[in-house]
Amino acid sequence: MINVDEIYNGFVLDHIQAGRSMAIYHYLNLDELDCQVAIIKNARSAKMGRKDIIKVEGPLDIVDFDILGFIDHNITVDIIVDGILVEKRELKLPEKIVNVLHCKNPRCITSIEQELEHVFVLTDRKNGLYSCQYCEEKQGKLWEKL
Repeated sequence: MINVDEIYNGFVLDHIQAGRSMAIYHYLNLDELDCQVAIIKNARSAKMGRKDIIKVEGPLDIVDFDILGFIDHNITVDIIVDGILVEKRELKLPEKIVNVLHCKNPRCITSIEQELEHVFVLTDRKNGLYSCQYCEEKQGKLWEKL
């Protein structure tokens, strides 16, 4: 059995699909933080069979939970304060994401106006599809590409 120290103040990203924790670690720029981060890969899970877990000793504001919900809305966030689990958050697909996806349509205004934000809105919750706010180009699920 592997023993990983408990977190005193921070959060745990739980129920990450097995093998995806490193991609999430880099996508959320956790490698740029000056705090303790533990990654547990292929942990046993009654619910999922195998799962990854990321433990972060640090403030909540270092992670954009909308982006995390977009990456994989099945991840749960356990918030730890003074060594006690105080909240368990379920993520959801955000209604709008900004500068996470980039429109691939060469005729989109975002291809011409470089400083324009790339805004995508949720158009199909069931399938996790987003459309460009400007040209309606569809983009699929990011977590399938990680």
